[in-house]
Amino acid sequence: MQTDSVTTARWIALLLPLALIGGALGSQFIGHLVPCEMCMWQRWPHYAAILVAALAFIVPDRRLTIALVAVAGLLIGFSGFIGGFHAGVEYHWWPGITACTAPIDHSLSGMDMIDAIRRGPLVRCDLAQWTLFGVSLAGFNAIISSIGALTIFALLLRGRRA
Repeated sequence: MQTDSVTTARWIALLLPLALIGGALGSQFIGHLVPCEMCMWQRWPHYAAILVAALAFIVPDRRLTIALVAVAGLLIGFSGFIGGFHAGVEYHWWPGITACTAPIDHSLSGMDMIDAIRRGPLVRCDLAQWTLFGVSLAGFNAIISSIGALTIFALLLRGRRA
């Protein structure tokens, strides 16, 4: 059975963010890595891409399917962009736009704030908690999401020409 490139793009648009979110949640709940604020930012486009790509499986119109897959591809690419920015912050290529610290409750006394910091994890965005071959999780998200998004669009263009 031959599948067309739009079908392949649709499957990638669904399975890629599912796999990346699965890896992120696995590293958090199994690997006990605590995500920073920018790590969480990278997840939101993937959650949205999963929903949009799932919709692409149930709409009957081919043009709407292609549009939904394209939107999912954009969301995946956007997560890759955020991941690339985050990786740059981790490698100290540029400063981050957030302090990535625990929120400050100004109603607390100084000692209460210190106790709150001691109780909860303080995770910085500019320090990679885990790397493989010098590439952080944000870096892997940037690479995988960017390649995935480009692949989706290449497949959609091929399907459009067919």
